[in-house]
Order: sequence, then C-alpha cells, then structure tokens
Amino acid sequence: MKISKGEKAFYCVNGFLLILFALLCLCPLVYVASASLSSAEAVMKGEVFLLPKGFNLGAYKKVFEDSKIWIAYANTVYYTIFGTLAQLFITCCGAYPLSKPYFKGRKWLNIFVVITIWFSGGMIPTYLNFVELGLVNTRAGLIWGFVCQGTSVVIMRTFFEGLPMELEEAAVVDGATHVQIFSKIYLPLSVASFATLGLMFAVGRWNGYLWSMILFKEDSKMPLQVLLKKLVVDTTVGSASGDKMTDTIKDYSDDMLIYATMIVSMIPMLVCYPFLQKYFKKGMVIGAVKG
Repeated sequence: MKISKGEKAFYCVNGFLLILFALLCLCPLVYVASASLSSAEAVMKGEVFLLPKGFNLGAYKKVFEDSKIWIAYANTVYYTIFGTLAQLFITCCGAYPLSKPYFKGRKWLNIFVVITIWFSGGMIPTYLNFVELGLVNTRAGLIWGFVCQGTSVVIMRTFFEGLPMELEEAAVVDGATHVQIFSKIYLPLSVASFATLGLMFAVGRWNGYLWSMILFKEDSKMPLQVLLKKLVVDTTVGSASGDKMTDTIKDYSDDMLIYATMIVSMIPMLVCYPFLQKYFKKGMVIGAVKG
C-alpha cells in the first residue's frame, strides 16, 4: 500500500513527538541515577547532569546497610504482591457474573458499579470507615481496603463478554460448573487482561504512599514510598534550618541517599515490565471492541 505525503508527514511528526516525550521522561531518571553514583562535592555544586562525576557508591552502601530501608522495602513487596493478587481476585469475582446476560439483576448491578466510578465517598468518610472497622494501623486494611475498583471491573467484564458463549455452552453440556468454566476456560484465555491489569495494580501499590501514611502509626509497617517521603522532608527541613549533618558529606550527601533510595525502589518495576510488555499490545485494547 502506497503511503501518501500527508501520512508520511504525520508519521514523522508523531515519531518526533514520541521521541521528545521519551527523552523528557528519561532525563529525570538519568539525572537521579547519575547523581546517586557521583561524588558528594559534584552533586552539591550542581555539576552532574547526564553522566556521573567522580564515581562513588557511598550512598548505595548506606542504603544497603540501613535496616529501616530494608524493612520498608519488604513491606512494599508484601503489600504489592498480596494487594495485587487480592485486587485481581475481587475484580474477577465481580466481572465474571456481570458478564453473563442471563444473570438476574445484571443491569442494575452494572449501573451501581459505574456510579462508583463517577462518585466516591471522599477521604474523611473512607477513613472513618477504616476506624469503625478496626482497620487502622493494620496490614489488612491497606491490602483489602482498596481491592475493588469499578473501572477494573468494567474492563474485565467487557473482556469476558467478548469471549464466545459457545465455549461455555459446550462446557455446560459436558457437566462443568461455573468454577470449572472460569478456571479452565476463562482464565487461560484472559492472560493478557490479567497481565495488564495486574501490572497496573502492582505499580499503583508499589508507588502508593498517601493511605499508607494516613493509616499506619508504626514505622515497622511503613512502605518504602512513605520512608522516601520522610527522607525528602527531613532533608528539606534540615537544610532550611541549617542543621544538616556534616559527618556524612565525606562519602555521600543527604540528596544522594534520597537518589539511591529512589533507584533501588524502581528496580523491581523496571525488571518486571519487559517480561509483561508483550501482553500490552493486546491488553491495552481490552474492552475497546466487543466481539
């Protein structure tokens, strides 16, 4: 097929904008990585940009030696894994029956699910619910308190609706139950949707800090993002008050410690994404077309 001049111009402009956007996204990441590996003097003088200056691993050494960071890291991994699995489980339990045209009350339940997308209870009523349910300062509160999202249920429901009904009818004739139909037919055909939604859930859990900061009262339960936020605030306050520690400037500065913690916190997502990227082409159009 011959490409017109207008299409060529569109592809060129589109490619240029995508490359520019990618560079804008990569520049902060490259700077943080370079600053975390540079000398403290070069970072404090603002001499670091794209490449490290004065190679130094002092900040990473401090990160690996700090037990608080590793406890927060373990908490984040725990909340991400079990929170993602809980969200996928609840999403499937809601989407599967709502995808059946013979399910009684399906229309009204779908309306109720969509309403939760448009409106929410707000932060204060949600927090009061946690208090009444005794979920404040508990790991279960963070994992199970945010497992149901109307948008995810609608996406998964629409994907299930696109699967041929003949598969279910054939299984019913063979005597299969709904649990067997779901586990042996729907799950194997929904790998792309699970991978896409699972990665979205995992990224949200990994980067979430607001409700962790609100619900938890003990440092031993705090995730990594809350600890990172405290490092940034303590560094900013210490710098403003002139009370910044000077005994750590020999190997690393407080800013370098923050940068190193950021890099360590991003490694799992950067490692997992390439293995799930193959599902994104199909997963990103889940729910866009039925049939």
